[in-house]
Amino acid sequence: MSLAGKTIIMSGGSRGIGEAIAVRAARDGANVALLAKTTEPHPALPGTIHTAAAAIEEAGGHALPLVGDIRDDAFVLDAVARTAEAFGGIDVVVNNASAIDLSSTRDVTMKKYDLMNDINSRGSFLLAKSCIDHLERSDNPHVLTLSPPITLDPKWFRTATAYTIAKFGMSLVTLGLSEELRELGIAANSLWPRTAIDTAAVRNVVGPGLGNHSRTPAIMADAAYEIVTRPSRECTGNFFIDDDVLEEAGVTDFSIYLNGGEESDLALDFWVEPKGPHDPSLSL
Repeated sequence: MSLAGKTIIMSGGSRGIGEAIAVRAARDGANVALLAKTTEPHPALPGTIHTAAAAIEEAGGHALPLVGDIRDDAFVLDAVARTAEAFGGIDVVVNNASAIDLSSTRDVTMKKYDLMNDINSRGSFLLAKSCIDHLERSDNPHVLTLSPPITLDPKWFRTATAYTIAKFGMSLVTLGLSEELRELGIAANSLWPRTAIDTAAVRNVVGPGLGNHSRTPAIMADAAYEIVTRPSRECTGNFFIDDDVLEEAGVTDFSIYLNGGEESDLALDFWVEPKGPHDPSLSL
């Protein structure tokens, strides 16, 4: 199945994984609406909604940059309506926007706590909720949320409890919508990377030394593409890991996703266990 002529609405997407997913879809000729407020590049985070839109067009898709805040109900409702009007409907929702702060509970401010939950959990719920009527009319509707498997082992809360709560909130959106919307044929799934992904946002938070221990955003883009082109009635309620998806699709050479370094040098991302003794042993 192809994304040619399909319409994707995505929160964020100005850079990194979100932009990579959008550009991958654009190579099929997809329409992509981006909901973001990044009109000017951040000193440490290059890329804006306009540079991402240009990349989508260059790849062969059609871009609709919509400037606003995912926390603003009126903006989201208007953006959904404008997307459906511009492209004749909505087929795929990608909940990509996410705020991150790895501070401990003692150190995190409640302002940051609220920011993460408003963007991550509430933003994902709001965008998906606002698109249901349009998704119901699609022949292959998907909601894909970039969030981790819900694993309630206490060790995942040992550090950055506030961030963990916000990301697991996104995963609860997947869990709930997959059941609630199953009879409508609307798929709801989550996708998370097994290893660190080299993006400006991650380097800004974790540090610049991550490069040779990471994969490129292309692995997440290819995995996302595989998920949202599957029949929605046969693919819902899953917490996918990127390389598992691609292995199932027949990919055997993952060196194409290396960001320098070797497979043995890769760092596991948050909330992911190694599959075997030869998998990445470093942790973020």
